[in-house]
Amino acid sequence: MSGETFVFKQFTIHQDKCPMKVGTDAVLLGSWINAQNSTRILDIGTGTGILAIMLAQKSKAIIDAIDIDLYAIEQAKSNVEQCKWHDRIFVLHENFQDYVNQITFQYDLIVSNPPYFIDSYKSPEEGRSIARHNDFLPFKDLVDGVSKILSPHGKFFVILPTREAQIFNSIAEKSNLKLAGLLRVKTKAENGIEKRHLMQFEFNPVSYEEKTISIEKDGRHNYHEDYIDLTKDYYIHF
Repeated sequence: MSGETFVFKQFTIHQDKCPMKVGTDAVLLGSWINAQNSTRILDIGTGTGILAIMLAQKSKAIIDAIDIDLYAIEQAKSNVEQCKWHDRIFVLHENFQDYVNQITFQYDLIVSNPPYFIDSYKSPEEGRSIARHNDFLPFKDLVDGVSKILSPHGKFFVILPTREAQIFNSIAEKSNLKLAGLLRVKTKAENGIEKRHLMQFEFNPVSYEEKTISIEKDGRHNYHEDYIDLTKDYYIHF
């Protein structure tokens, strides 16, 4: 496995053209989502296409994957074409704010690994800055758009660092998107540092579930059983 290729159990992700590479966040989010009963899915900011492909593996849904970066779109299209579910995934070069106003249907599942840096140093590499900073897709624009195209009983999933997750949750509540599930992710079991929050939003959730998992135990690459169990359908070493 090279830095330009990431091999999973049932598909391979090439990432030589894409500004943002495959990371733990995307694998966590794609593994956590229950998409079995979904019929139409939207992946916002698809990047390499990894989330769209992961969700295609675990569902029979039609999946639209959008991104504003042309290099990412080219990469995602190539990855999708080489996967076994290519006939159900459609990669589109779209700005989310414009896309929301174009479509005439709704999605029952929407997912995003969104840009989250708000007030921080920007990389001199333009594509990486667009992918990481929310200037082009502020949290409010993302929430407002999702609230328009998510079906009444649909589900919206995101992953964010802890501080940004709290900000995002406050914005979502104002658009009547309520937290229905929360997965807190810690880097190591022995410390209390939370790396990420995975969040599930719905308009009218009937229940709420919260859980905390750790990626590693007491040493690097000594993975926790919960993390292995969550991602075992994808990582080839689990």
